[in-house]
Amino acid sequence: MADVTVAEFAATLKVPVEKLLSQLDEAGIKVAGAEDRITDDAKLELLSYLRRSHGRGEPELAAPRKITLKRKSHSELRVAADKGRARTVNVEVRKKRTYVKREALEAEAREKQDELEQQRRAELEAREAEARAEQDRREAEERARQEAEEEARRLAEEEEARKRAADDEARRVLAEQQAREQAEREREKERRKREAERESRNRAAKPERTLHVAGDKSGKRRKRKQAPERGRGGRVNVESRHGFERPTAPVVREVEVPETITVSELAQRMAVKGAEVIKVLMNMGAMVTINQPIDQDTAVLVVEEMGHTPKTMTETAIEDAFLEKVSAAVEGEPEPRPPVVTIMGHVDHGKTSLLDFIRRTRVAAGEAGGITQHVGAYSVGTPKGKVTFLDTPGHAAFTAMRARGAQVTDIVVLVVAANDGVMPQTVEAVEHAKAAGVPIIVAVNKMDLEDADPERVKSGLSQHGVIAEDWGGENLFVNVSAKQGTGIDELLDSILLQAEVLDLHAVAQGAAQGVVVESSLEKGRGAVATVLVQSGVLNVGDVLLAGRETGRVRAMFDESGKPVKQAGPSSPVVVLGLSGTPQAGDEVLVVTDERKAREVAEFRQSRERDVKLAQQQAAKLEDVFSQMTEGESAAVQLLIKADVHGSAEALRDAMTKLSSDEVRVKVISTGVGGITESDINLAAASQAIVIGFNVRADAAARQVIKDTGVDVRYYSIIYQAIDEVKAAISGLMMPEIRENIVGLAQVREVFSSPKFGDIAGSMVLEGYVRRALPIRVLRDNVVIYEGELESLRRFKDDVAEVRAGTECGIGVRNYNDVRPGDQIECYERIEVARSLQ
Repeated sequence: MADVTVAEFAATLKVPVEKLLSQLDEAGIKVAGAEDRITDDAKLELLSYLRRSHGRGEPELAAPRKITLKRKSHSELRVAADKGRARTVNVEVRKKRTYVKREALEAEAREKQDELEQQRRAELEAREAEARAEQDRREAEERARQEAEEEARRLAEEEEARKRAADDEARRVLAEQQAREQAEREREKERRKREAERESRNRAAKPERTLHVAGDKSGKRRKRKQAPERGRGGRVNVESRHGFERPTAPVVREVEVPETITVSELAQRMAVKGAEVIKVLMNMGAMVTINQPIDQDTAVLVVEEMGHTPKTMTETAIEDAFLEKVSAAVEGEPEPRPPVVTIMGHVDHGKTSLLDFIRRTRVAAGEAGGITQHVGAYSVGTPKGKVTFLDTPGHAAFTAMRARGAQVTDIVVLVVAANDGVMPQTVEAVEHAKAAGVPIIVAVNKMDLEDADPERVKSGLSQHGVIAEDWGGENLFVNVSAKQGTGIDELLDSILLQAEVLDLHAVAQGAAQGVVVESSLEKGRGAVATVLVQSGVLNVGDVLLAGRETGRVRAMFDESGKPVKQAGPSSPVVVLGLSGTPQAGDEVLVVTDERKAREVAEFRQSRERDVKLAQQQAAKLEDVFSQMTEGESAAVQLLIKADVHGSAEALRDAMTKLSSDEVRVKVISTGVGGITESDINLAAASQAIVIGFNVRADAAARQVIKDTGVDVRYYSIIYQAIDEVKAAISGLMMPEIRENIVGLAQVREVFSSPKFGDIAGSMVLEGYVRRALPIRVLRDNVVIYEGELESLRRFKDDVAEVRAGTECGIGVRNYNDVRPGDQIECYERIEVARSLQ
C-alpha cells in the first residue's frame, strides 16, 4: 500500500483527524499535520500500540476461546396487494454461528470432574465420621450396661449378706431362748422334786387313815386306758412348737443416726415397720410420710421412744474414717526430696522472667498482656540439684492463688524490683508466707537498671518483719537480674542451702498423696489437673480421689508436655482421667477401693450442693431485707466462665469486691470450660452479663445468644474485665449534685410594689444573677431563706440576667423580710458523674 496522508488514512478508518493525530502522538509517531504522509511501518506500529492499549498482546497469546460468525443476506419478495397491485418486501436473513475451542471445553469438564470428586470425598469422610460416632456411642452404651450390671450384682451381694446376717441373728436369738427355756424347765423339775420330797416327809409324820380292803383289791380307782387313735400306729410324742418364738424380753439395738435420715431407713435400722415409726412421730406432733427425711434430733427422740439406744453420727464420719484408713496404709522410710519453691511478688516485678532464665524458656511472652494469670508448676534440674518451682500471679485479683502457693511450698522466693521497691502485692506475699510459716528468700531483681536501689528494698521490707542477714536478721537477700542472668547462681545456692537447713524428707514408696495446683477443662482431653505429688509415687492407672472428683489416671505429662509413667515426691505432673475439674487446693489421694472413693466423692458433691443451696437461700433473704430497708437498688448480674479454676475464682472475688451501697455486683455462677447453651439460658433468665475469660461459646450457645440477645464479653487480661465492669457500675450510680455559686448581690434599698410586694434594690457585686436560678438570702453571712426569684428588673424592663457592677430590682418569691445590707446569693445545681475509686 502506497503512502497516504493522515487525512486520507483517517477517512479510510472513518475516525476524526484530531483523534487519529492524538493516537499517533501517543504511539510515538511524529507527524506534522493532517497533510503529512504516513508509511506502512508507521501504520503497523500504530496497530501494535492500539492492541496493547486495549489489552491484547500477540495473536497467539490473545487467541479467543470462542469465535462467533455473523452473516447477513438481502432479497426481495413480491407480495400481491389490493386492486391487483403487487408490493415489494425487502427480506434480510441473519445467520449466527459460534465455534468454541476444544481446550476450553476440556478444562470445564475437568473442573466439573474435580468438583464431583471433592463432593464424593466429603460424603465419604462424613459417612466415616458418622460410623465412628456410632461405634463410640455403642461402646459407651456397652460400658454403661456393664457398669449397671456390676452395680446390680454388688447390690444383690450386699442384700444377700444382709439377709445372712439377719438369719444368723435370728438363730442366735432362738438358741438363747431355747437355752433359757431349758434352764427354766430344769428349775421347775427341781422345784417339783423338792415339793414331792416335802410331801412324803409330811405323810410319814401323820397317822395312816386309809380304808382297809381285801388284799387283792386296791383302794384307788383305776384309770381308764385310752384306746389308740384310729388310723395311727400309735401315739407319737412330738413337741408342738414353732421354730421361732417371740422373745420374752425386748431386743435393744444401737441405732446409728446421721444428720438427716428418712423414716423408712430409720425403721429398717430399728428392725420395725415404718407404720410404727410414723405412729410415734404422729404422737409427737409430726405429720410425716415414709419417704420424708427428718433431722437428727427428731430421729434421736424416736429411737429413745421405741426403746433403742441412739448413736449420733457426724456429717463427715464416713469421709474421716476412709481418709484415716488411706493415711494409715502409707508406710515406708522417709527419703530426702527436692524443695518446692514458690515465686511471689508484685505484678511486673520480673517473677516469670526470673524463672524463665532458670528454665531457659519464654513463658512471660506467652501470657496475655505479658502478666502471669495462671499458677505454673515446673521441675527444674539445676547443676546443684533438682528444684520444683511454682510461679504465682502478682495482680491484685489473684490473692487466693498466692495464698494456695504459700500453703503447698517449702520456700518462698520474694521477687522485688530494685527500682520500684516494696509494693502492695509484695506486702501481701509476705503476709501469706508468714501465715504459712514458710522461710522467705528475697530476690532483688532489675539490678541492671540505672535507678536500682537495693538498700531501699531492704529498708521497705524491714518495716514488715523481713530483715536481711547483714542487718542482723534471718532472711537471705540476693541481687539478681533476670534480663542479664547475674546473681542466678547465688540465688540457687541460697535456695539449696535453705532446703538443707529444713531437712526435707518424704516417703518415696506406696500410694501417692498430693495437692491440686490448677485445673481446667480442655477440648479433646477432658478434665485436666496439675498435681504436685507430696509423698509416694503416682503411676498411670492409679485410682485418684481429688476433692469431690474421682477417676483413674489415663495419662500423665510433665511441664513440657512429655508423657511420663510415674511421678515421685515434689514432682508436678498434668493428670488426665478425672470425672471433673477439681478445685485448686484440693487434696489428692491414691486409693485402692474405687467404689468407696466414688462414695466419698458423691458425698462431698452433695455436701457442696447443700452449701450452695443454703447460700442461695441466705442471699435471697438478704436481698429481701435489703430491698425492704433501702428500697430498690441497681444490681449487675454476672456469669463467669474461665479456662482454669484459679482464674474463675480470682474473677469472682474481684467482681464481688466492686459492690457498693448503690450498685451490687452479684455473681450467679462460675465455671470452668467453654460457654454452653445452658449458661446462656441461665444468663437470659437472670438478666446477667456473661464474662468469658480465655474461653469462647460453642455453636449451640452462639445461636442462643443471637436469639436471646444476651451480652457476652470475652477477655484475656483480668484487669480489662475489672475496668469494664467498674465502668458499668459507675454508669448505674446516681450522679452527685454539686452547688456552684454564680453571683452575689447586695441589697441597698427596699421598695414596696403593689404587684410583687417588697422589691430589693440591689447592686450585683460578683458574677451574675439569673432569674431561672435558685437564690439564698444572707444576713450577717448566715442563710435566713432559700427560694426563687419572683422578678428581676433593670429600670422598668424585665430582664433574664444582670451582670456584676449593675444595679437591679430583685423580688423574692414568698418572702417579704428583705432588709438593706442583706446579700442575695445566686447559685446553680450541676450533676457530676460518680465513679468507683
